[in-house]
Amino acid sequence: MKRWQKTIVGPDTTIRDTIGVIDESALQIALVLDADRKLLGTITDGDIRRGILKGVPLTGPARSIMNATPVVAMTNDSRDTILATMRSRKIHQIPVVDGHGTLVGVEFLDELLQPVKRENTVVLMAGGLGTRLMPLTNDCPKPLLKIGSKPILEIILENFIDQGFCKFFISVNYKAEMIESHFGDGSRWGVEIDYLRETERMGTAGALSLLPGSIAQPLLVMNADLLTKVNFGHLLNFHTEHNAKATLCVRDYDYQIPYGVVRIDKHRLTAIEEKPVHQCFVNAGIYVLEPETLLLLPRNTFFDMPSLLCKLIEHQHETAVFPVREYWMDIGRMSDFEQANYEYNQGF
Repeated sequence: MKRWQKTIVGPDTTIRDTIGVIDESALQIALVLDADRKLLGTITDGDIRRGILKGVPLTGPARSIMNATPVVAMTNDSRDTILATMRSRKIHQIPVVDGHGTLVGVEFLDELLQPVKRENTVVLMAGGLGTRLMPLTNDCPKPLLKIGSKPILEIILENFIDQGFCKFFISVNYKAEMIESHFGDGSRWGVEIDYLRETERMGTAGALSLLPGSIAQPLLVMNADLLTKVNFGHLLNFHTEHNAKATLCVRDYDYQIPYGVVRIDKHRLTAIEEKPVHQCFVNAGIYVLEPETLLLLPRNTFFDMPSLLCKLIEHQHETAVFPVREYWMDIGRMSDFEQANYEYNQGF
């Protein structure tokens, strides 16, 4: 059981019993939930003491002293955002809720400052040609192009490390020797790095067929040309809570039709909508896969991730979608590369 689950009380739990929960958990907080696990409020030692000073009896219900409007974080808040909130509000723990107000976890300041080691394997897809960034990629693979003072892939790697990940595979093809020379076995960063060596292009999923069969935890897969501040712990929690075989990260994308769109009914004009803006979700290039999904991959064959996801859907496996609200930049074109450099220097 996660530590925070020991802090849950009901609205009618007595204050005396709530004190016992706080003391036993040693987490300095109790979480008041209703029958649907929606967060009603929080209780700290300070709330209890204020209640006592007001004459509230210890036999009274927890709801009589709880903070009904606690500071909370949302499931898609980044680690940096949560840390900033906790520091500005001078709090050491913050409940995390989804869009319906259901409690999904609690972040603790000490754990955020010193992330828990995660056993999940991370695969970074770095085998592409980077054609759209030529001539920069003529002599350098795209993952080694520098954003600020560091290669793109090094920024990505260190972001995962900061969030507690330590086992990595990097898929390589184009100028693979340069990538392997830079990252080696990962000992420079205190992590393990192995390589999936493509002898020919295998697509965004084909290289996963080269993984060893010993992977037991959900697998994180990410394109090696992305800069993002996604909280990967929240992503993994979301994946697990939805019992998904695969989870696809998506981004909002707005596009404007540069013409007046004509609405008709047979031969009659009914309306003209001038340059309407349409919204859709697009693939963000970040995935979580259960190990058994790898069995659906053909060996040593070009195979893209959308094809794998479609296979899972055809087999009626649960496939979830995780909307990315944090910073996200796909460095595919020269304009993206220039923008990423500017934003990186501005601290994202």
